[in-house]
Amino acid sequence: MTPHDPAPAPFALFAPFARDHDSEADAPMRFLGRSRRAAERAPQPPAAPAAPAGPPPALVIDALGRKCPIPIIMLAERIREVPVGEIIAVLADDVAARTDVPAWCRMKSQEFVREETLQRGWAFHIRRSY
Repeated sequence: MTPHDPAPAPFALFAPFARDHDSEADAPMRFLGRSRRAAERAPQPPAAPAAPAGPPPALVIDALGRKCPIPIIMLAERIREVPVGEIIAVLADDVAARTDVPAWCRMKSQEFVREETLQRGWAFHIRRSY
């Protein structure tokens, strides 16, 4: 290449990888994202809450509409109302309760049984251990 030669096209370096547009003009383009069938499928409505599993709670603490740590304080105040081995359900709609209730159970050596999704919030089931 001499100083008087024209500069190569910016993409000339990629010529071995360039596709021949004339020979592939009739070929359909492939899109590697979602398939056409998946895009045509109607969105599924959210699943209805499952039927409660396990024994019914001996005590239900309604903390809906209250921000953490109020659901934890309500649980700590009332857990002694049920016999050892029984289930307490805490109803809460503050997203922080999803981590705070299981953490409280670990700190206080109580058994976190399960979390149920409700139409509004969650029901946290705790078994009194002592």
